[in-house]
Order: sequence, then structure tokens, then C-alpha cells
Amino acid sequence: MPDPRIISADPQDDERQFEASLRPRTLSEFIGQTNLKENLSIAIQAAKARGEAMDHVLLYGPPGLGKTTLASIVAAELEVSFEQTAGPVLQKKLDLTGVLTAIRSRQVFFVDEIHRLMPDVEEMLYSALEDYRVDLMIGSGPGARTHSIPIPRFTAIGATTRAGLVSAPLRSRFGLVLRLNPYELADLQTIVKRSARLLEVEMDEGGSEEIARRSRGTPRIANRLLRRVRDYAQVRADGRITREVAQAALDMLEVDSYGLDEIDQKVMRTILEKYSGGPVGLNTIAASIGEDAATIEEVYEPYLIQLGFLDRTPRGRVGTQLAYNYFKVSRPGVSPSFDW
Repeated sequence: MPDPRIISADPQDDERQFEASLRPRTLSEFIGQTNLKENLSIAIQAAKARGEAMDHVLLYGPPGLGKTTLASIVAAELEVSFEQTAGPVLQKKLDLTGVLTAIRSRQVFFVDEIHRLMPDVEEMLYSALEDYRVDLMIGSGPGARTHSIPIPRFTAIGATTRAGLVSAPLRSRFGLVLRLNPYELADLQTIVKRSARLLEVEMDEGGSEEIARRSRGTPRIANRLLRRVRDYAQVRADGRITREVAQAALDMLEVDSYGLDEIDQKVMRTILEKYSGGPVGLNTIAASIGEDAATIEEVYEPYLIQLGFLDRTPRGRVGTQLAYNYFKVSRPGVSPSFDW
């Protein structure tokens, strides 16, 4: 069975250093997301012209699209320091207090997975974002008092893959709320070419297109597949990535022309063949293919829905006509509309 991490957009521990070496350093180097880059560019230039901290920014979208990269680029473009943390790390108010009291003027403070902040930590962040102060409770009982510590104006950048879980009070304190969308094939191909150039890997147009097509619209997956294809090319070919080499390597990884791996195909064939297209419950699908229900819901389903192969309904998951056509399965009661 293929490793599900191959097509997961979540970062893996062993590739963080690899990712960092491929990240663009400026907005001009960042490929794709044209409207988002334009909004950020205007905000950055305006803040620099006024000599002020930029508005707070909330970036949301699926994992692997470049939210962390964009945060570091904003700091570089503003020519200020960059402080990074994550929602799960800030478990207590004192954790956040220590970070905020050390912030310097105009600094960029990046909070990844901001929807996972503890409620009391999030409430402390409100005054920091809006009034640029940290409120501390000194003492307890009748003698307790609140002490406010002013902090310099700074730029907070929050990132989340679950925008619906960000509370309304927190969201309202961000001046810019920007969504990152899955990448088009042309942009992904440009990213693959750039990464290959940085890795000093020889690759032709067909090779880059093949990797980009199977990358599920996600740069992180594209770079991950490039690493695997590079290894295959060095061992089984002459080190040069052509379309044929990329196809052979990705077929070995069981990633098809849409970027679907074995689990994606098992999910869809279970729905289409075993349960006549649905509706069928998530737990039933998971039991049928021997996979964890949460993994199916978070890793596999979003892309199948983007492709138009799968619908979520109140009664369960339902396969679409596109899925019947692609997987060459006859729909019950409908004449097949594909070529055998």
C-alpha cells in the first residue's frame, strides 16, 4: 500500500528543511495567487511609506499552499524581524505574554493554526491586536488588580486551514482576510521548474508537466513528488527527468494522472461499485477499505470534492456522474457515457 503522506498536504517532519530551501524570499518570486499578492503588495508599500506597522493579516486555505511562506515574505518586504509560533504551542496566557512583551516595533508575529488557540489565550490576544497592550492580572481574590503593559505596534499574521473555526471576535481584528486557492496547472509547472533548478536537477517540459498534473493543485505535494521522481531518475534512469521517467516513477508511487493514489481510488470504487453510488456514511467507507475515517475526511475527500467526483450530503457521500465516467463504472439504471 502506498504511503498516504505522499499526497497529504500536511508538512512532514523530515522535509521542513527541504521546504525552507525552496521557499521564495520575495513577492516577485512567489508564483500564483495573483490577487492575493496584489493586495499584500499594496498594504506593504503603504505601510513602508508611512513608516507604520502593516494591518494584521489572516491567511486561510488548504494546507500546503504557502501561508507560512507568505508570512515570512511579508516580514522580508517590510524589512522587519519575524517571530513564528503556532496555536497549539500557546497553551497558557503566560506563553503569549512572554512573546508579546518581547515584540519590537513593526515586527511580524506569525501564528500558524490560529484556530487552535485556547479560549483564554485568544481573549488576551484581542487587546494586543486592537489596543496594542497586554493585560495582566496581579494577585487574586479581593486584592486582585489588572495591570496593562503597552507594547509597540506590530503586524500579526494568522494562518488557518479551518477558517470556520476562527471565532468572529478574532476574525474581526484582522484588517486583511485573504484566501489562498489551489494552484492552476501552469503555475504548478512553474513551481516545479523552479524547484528543479534550485535542486540542480535536469528536467524537460514534459517531466515538469507530468509532476504538476499529479500534484493535487498543491505546491507542497509538487515538491514532494519532485523529490521522489528525482530519486527514481538517479537510480533507474540517467538522472534526467523526462515525461516517461516521471510517469514511471509516479506510477510506481500509485499516483495517477489526476494525482489520485490507491486510497482515493478505493474510496471512489467502494462508493460507486459496492454501494451503487451512495449515499453511504463515512464510517462505512472507512470500514470497507480498512482506513481511518478522519484520514479519509481530512486527506482524501477534499480533493475528490474539488475534482467533482464526490458530493457530501446529509445522508452520506454520493458519487457524481464525472466519477462514473472517469472510473469507467456503469451507473445503475443509466446507460454508460464513456468509451470502453
